[in-house]
Amino acid sequence: MRTVAEWKATLRAALKDALRTRNAPASAVLRETLAAIDNAEAPDVSVAPAPAGGAIAGSVEGLGSGEVARLLLSPEAVNALLQREVQERRDAVALYIQLGRHEEARTLQAQVDVLLAL
Repeated sequence: MRTVAEWKATLRAALKDALRTRNAPASAVLRETLAAIDNAEAPDVSVAPAPAGGAIAGSVEGLGSGEVARLLLSPEAVNALLQREVQERRDAVALYIQLGRHEEARTLQAQVDVLLAL
């Protein structure tokens, strides 16, 4: 199983190739997936230091004292996130086909294929 760093490197390399070849569906899904990973790594605000009164309202006193480390995802969490992205698109493909919107369904299916090829 790939590490989180390997997943990100793979996604970034695939995004670079998709941008070079002007593959819009691939570029979109790769950007969205990288953003989903970044969002999942967002720090928990409940562990942030409490704001203190000072020169700037709501600030924390001391250089760097307001910094909160990003969450560290496990490879399993990234894999689950990727599977969720694929499943969301598969569900949307089925809905678009049911609604007779075949062009949108083809675009989303192309995105599913990109994610499955990683």
